[in-house]
Amino acid sequence: MEAMLLAGIGVMLVVLGAFLLLPRNPKSSKRREIRANAGRNKEWKVYSRDEVSLHKKRDDCWIIIKDRVYDVTPYVEEHPGGDAILAHAGDDSTRGFYGPQHGTRVFDIIEDFYIGDLKM
Repeated sequence: MEAMLLAGIGVMLVVLGAFLLLPRNPKSSKRREIRANAGRNKEWKVYSRDEVSLHKKRDDCWIIIKDRVYDVTPYVEEHPGGDAILAHAGDDSTRGFYGPQHGTRVFDIIEDFYIGDLKM
Protein backbone atom coordinates (compact mmCIF):
# COMPACT_ATOMS: atom_id res chain seq x y z
CA MET A 1 0.00 0.00 0.00
CA GLU A 2 2.77 2.40 0.99
CA ALA A 3 4.74 1.47 -2.16
CA MET A 4 1.71 2.31 -4.34
CA LEU A 5 1.32 5.66 -2.62
CA LEU A 6 4.99 6.49 -3.18
CA ALA A 7 4.73 5.38 -6.82
CA GLY A 8 1.67 7.60 -7.29
CA ILE A 9 3.45 10.58 -5.79
CA GLY A 10 6.46 9.88 -8.01
CA VAL A 11 4.30 9.83 -11.13
CA MET A 12 2.64 13.09 -10.10
CA LEU A 13 6.02 14.73 -9.58
CA VAL A 14 7.23 13.60 -13.01
CA VAL A 15 4.07 14.95 -14.68
CA LEU A 16 4.33 18.22 -12.77
CA GLY A 17 8.01 18.55 -13.66
CA ALA A 18 7.28 17.92 -17.34
CA PHE A 19 4.50 20.49 -17.27
CA LEU A 20 6.78 23.11 -15.75
CA LEU A 21 9.84 22.39 -17.89
CA LEU A 22 8.36 21.76 -21.33
CA PRO A 23 7.34 24.76 -23.44
CA ARG A 24 3.61 25.34 -23.23
CA ASN A 25 3.38 26.95 -26.64
CA PRO A 26 5.09 25.03 -29.44
CA LYS A 27 4.86 28.11 -31.67
CA SER A 28 6.84 30.32 -29.28
CA SER A 29 10.14 29.96 -31.16
CA LYS A 30 8.33 30.73 -34.42
CA ARG A 31 6.86 33.87 -32.82
CA ARG A 32 10.31 35.01 -31.69
CA GLU A 33 11.60 34.56 -35.25
CA ILE A 34 8.67 36.51 -36.71
CA ARG A 35 9.15 39.35 -34.24
CA ALA A 36 12.89 39.52 -34.93
CA ASN A 37 12.35 39.75 -38.68
CA ALA A 38 9.43 42.16 -38.47
CA GLY A 39 11.40 44.87 -36.73
CA ARG A 40 14.18 44.99 -39.33
CA ASN A 41 12.56 47.59 -41.58
CA LYS A 42 13.41 50.86 -39.87
CA GLU A 43 12.29 53.15 -42.71
CA TRP A 44 9.18 54.64 -41.18
CA LYS A 45 6.79 56.66 -43.28
CA VAL A 46 3.51 58.52 -43.06
CA TYR A 47 0.55 56.69 -44.61
CA SER A 48 -2.88 57.90 -45.62
CA ARG A 49 -5.99 56.07 -44.44
CA ASP A 50 -6.67 55.20 -48.12
CA GLU A 51 -3.23 53.63 -48.46
CA VAL A 52 -3.70 51.55 -45.30
CA SER A 53 -7.12 50.39 -46.54
CA LEU A 54 -5.45 48.58 -49.46
CA HIS A 55 -3.77 46.16 -47.03
CA LYS A 56 -6.69 44.12 -45.71
CA LYS A 57 -5.91 40.52 -46.60
CA ARG A 58 -4.40 37.62 -44.71
CA ASP A 59 -1.20 37.86 -46.76
CA ASP A 60 -1.08 41.68 -46.63
CA CYS A 61 -2.47 42.95 -43.34
CA TRP A 62 -1.95 46.44 -41.98
CA ILE A 63 -3.77 47.91 -39.01
CA ILE A 64 -4.00 51.33 -37.35
CA ILE A 65 -3.68 51.70 -33.59
CA LYS A 66 -3.79 55.20 -32.12
CA ASP A 67 -2.78 56.86 -35.41
CA ARG A 68 0.20 54.54 -35.85
CA VAL A 69 0.41 52.04 -38.71
CA TYR A 70 1.51 48.44 -38.24
CA ASP A 71 2.19 45.74 -40.84
CA VAL A 72 1.08 42.65 -38.92
CA THR A 73 1.18 40.33 -41.94
CA PRO A 74 3.90 38.08 -40.45
CA TYR A 75 1.84 37.73 -37.25
CA VAL A 76 -1.59 36.91 -38.73
CA GLU A 77 -1.09 33.13 -38.68
CA GLU A 78 0.37 33.24 -35.16
CA HIS A 79 -2.34 35.46 -33.65
CA PRO A 80 -3.78 33.63 -30.61
CA GLY A 81 -7.24 35.00 -31.42
CA GLY A 82 -7.19 33.43 -34.87
CA ASP A 83 -8.84 35.46 -37.61
CA ALA A 84 -10.01 38.13 -35.17
CA ILE A 85 -6.96 40.14 -36.20
CA LEU A 86 -8.43 40.36 -39.71
CA ALA A 87 -11.69 41.97 -38.54
CA HIS A 88 -10.21 45.45 -38.90
CA ALA A 89 -7.44 44.74 -41.40
CA GLY A 90 -6.74 47.84 -43.43
CA ASP A 91 -8.59 49.94 -40.87
CA ASP A 92 -8.46 51.27 -37.31
CA SER A 93 -8.00 48.47 -34.77
CA THR A 94 -7.51 50.68 -31.72
CA ARG A 95 -10.70 49.68 -29.96
CA GLY A 96 -10.17 45.95 -30.44
CA PHE A 97 -6.50 46.18 -29.54
CA TYR A 98 -7.28 47.72 -26.16
CA GLY A 99 -10.05 45.19 -25.45
CA PRO A 100 -10.10 42.94 -22.39
CA GLN A 101 -8.92 39.91 -24.39
CA HIS A 102 -5.38 41.30 -24.69
CA GLY A 103 -2.82 41.07 -21.94
CA THR A 104 -0.22 43.77 -21.39
CA ARG A 105 2.45 41.92 -23.39
CA VAL A 106 0.71 42.91 -26.64
CA PHE A 107 1.91 46.47 -26.06
CA ASP A 108 5.50 45.25 -26.48
CA ILE A 109 4.75 42.84 -29.31
CA ILE A 110 2.94 45.36 -31.50
CA GLU A 111 5.92 47.72 -31.65
CA ASP A 112 7.86 45.09 -33.61
CA PHE A 113 5.42 45.65 -36.48
CA TYR A 114 5.39 49.46 -36.53
CA ILE A 115 5.97 50.89 -40.03
CA GLY A 116 4.89 54.52 -39.70
CA ASP A 117 2.29 57.05 -38.69
CA LEU A 118 -1.15 57.83 -40.03
CA LYS A 119 -1.37 61.03 -42.05
CA MET A 120 -3.64 63.49 -40.25
